[in-house]
Amino acid sequence: MDGPAAVLWDMDGTLVDSEKLWDVALYEAASWLGGELSVEQRASLVGSNMERTTSFLLATAGREVTRAAVDEVSQWIRERTSALFADELPWRPGAREALVAISSAGIPCALVTSTERALTELALNTIGREFFTVTVCGDEVDGRNKPHPEPYLRAARLLDADPERCVAVEDSPVGTESAVAAGCTVLVVPNDVPVEPGVRRELRSSLVGIDEFAVAELLPRGAR
Repeated sequence: MDGPAAVLWDMDGTLVDSEKLWDVALYEAASWLGGELSVEQRASLVGSNMERTTSFLLATAGREVTRAAVDEVSQWIRERTSALFADELPWRPGAREALVAISSAGIPCALVTSTERALTELALNTIGREFFTVTVCGDEVDGRNKPHPEPYLRAARLLDADPERCVAVEDSPVGTESAVAAGCTVLVVPNDVPVEPGVRRELRSSLVGIDEFAVAELLPRGAR
């Protein structure tokens, strides 16, 4: 059986359980701004990029959303998250084993994340740069962040791969929408936020047991 042209991995909440570290930074940022972030509001930000997140926090705290304010709060969040990311990050169940199995089988892998490059580099100290042929970060897509298809389309272009022959691995509704819009088949392992069933997506409870054969089975017959 022919396998996928590439496997495109989300990072936060998919490979590593870093969303809980983002929780710390975002709740603290909301408090620093004089506001309060509800559990529901936090859930709506899963998979979002820095600018959307910061603008949301400012609006929630009743602050004016200006360029200067967004830049100031974004820098505060970057510094706080960098300190949290400096330690080894916890893997999601089965994630490391799946990544090793698929990359060892010779299938090209890309990391496709809404997290900015500087923080992604810290996370890669845990995950391992050697697994990925390319990485696409949230500050490298000209503002066309997930749920826009551009992050996954860019990864596919860099790999010279047909998106319809790629499998994306995601945990959030925003990321899943991005990958589906790009034409990928999506393996969805929800973490903090439920993801609804839909076209071109396969929901699993974990990445345990996922290998090159499992991702090949996910592709439509015509894309194998």
